[in-house]
Amino acid sequence: MNTNNVKKYAPKARKAFIEAMSKQAAKYGITKKKIEPAEQKGDLVLIGDRPFPASVIKPRERLVKRIEQQGFDQVMEHVAYSWFNRLCAIRYMERKGFLDHGRRVLSAADGSAGVPQILEECLDIELHSLDESLDQAKIRELKLDGTKDEELYRELLLAQCHALHQAMPFLFEAVADESELLLPENLTKTDSLIRDLVASVPDENWDHIEIIGWLYQFYISEKKDQVIGKVVKNEDIPAATQLFTPNWIVQYLVQNSVGRQWLQTYPDSPLREKMPYYIEPAEQTPEVQEQLAAITPSDIAPESIKVLDPAAGSGHILVEAYKVLKVIYEERGYRTRDIPQLILENNLFGLDIDDRAGQLAGFALMMLAREDDRRIFSRSA
Repeated sequence: MNTNNVKKYAPKARKAFIEAMSKQAAKYGITKKKIEPAEQKGDLVLIGDRPFPASVIKPRERLVKRIEQQGFDQVMEHVAYSWFNRLCAIRYMERKGFLDHGRRVLSAADGSAGVPQILEECLDIELHSLDESLDQAKIRELKLDGTKDEELYRELLLAQCHALHQAMPFLFEAVADESELLLPENLTKTDSLIRDLVASVPDENWDHIEIIGWLYQFYISEKKDQVIGKVVKNEDIPAATQLFTPNWIVQYLVQNSVGRQWLQTYPDSPLREKMPYYIEPAEQTPEVQEQLAAITPSDIAPESIKVLDPAAGSGHILVEAYKVLKVIYEERGYRTRDIPQLILENNLFGLDIDDRAGQLAGFALMMLAREDDRRIFSRSA
């Protein structure tokens, strides 16, 4: 995969997302220098002299609390990256046809950075496939008005996020999460964050799940340059230490660990032919062969194989382990539709100091599972 466009786009996107989140926070009276008091007046809340629906009170309070605990800059960066992750996830899913309603949420029907297909065709969609709580009458009213596309699109995008929360709560937060307050305005404009994402990353790049890891690598690259070689703060450790491992190295590691374990017990397994980076073990003396035979199990249940990546990052090693495990399950005669959930529940585990990277690792695995089981989202509920 050619990563030149991603390398140019992602660092600029980081700045743009943080700036957009900060601007939206200021709208609610929250800046780095000051947090304005909020006063409820019936169905409204006054922030300064600006009225807002009372529904913003609780998420704003949660946002203020986070800022008091973590600092303004860190919260803006964290929320910005969470929205970046979500939009990239939706872009990948719409490109692969994984969204139940069948429409593109971020791009036009032809995949270009035009008017989002879901906005054009929202009256033709069964809206419960987005979010059961979505007010269909309100959606129709906004669409027929003809002048409220911005408000309408925001409703549809948030509804899509709510629908995906059930299957991927680690990436798509619950309804009315405080990060929703910071979703920028003017999302349908030609210079919006969404249009820039669609236009800047070539359509064919979304064919590969590795795009998720590369986006992460380049998104934090500028931050990494800023902190490397210095005394690193806790919050900057991910940027200073994360590195996306090239795919051939990951294949080598997985095939000579997970794959080797299987072949030690089942030397005639067809798995061998599907591992191009597998290294045949050196011939051993009879004594060593006897010792190896003593510690090699005579049988392995696929569910018993555990793969733990203690520095999972965006999940590159876990993704490759999924592919090897899938072949192992198929070899033992498991039904194809059962395999993805079995792997996710029994075999793969990952840790990382950066929960934003963990979001991407979980997403990448869910996308592999979705390719093999079109109902995995509802099965994971």
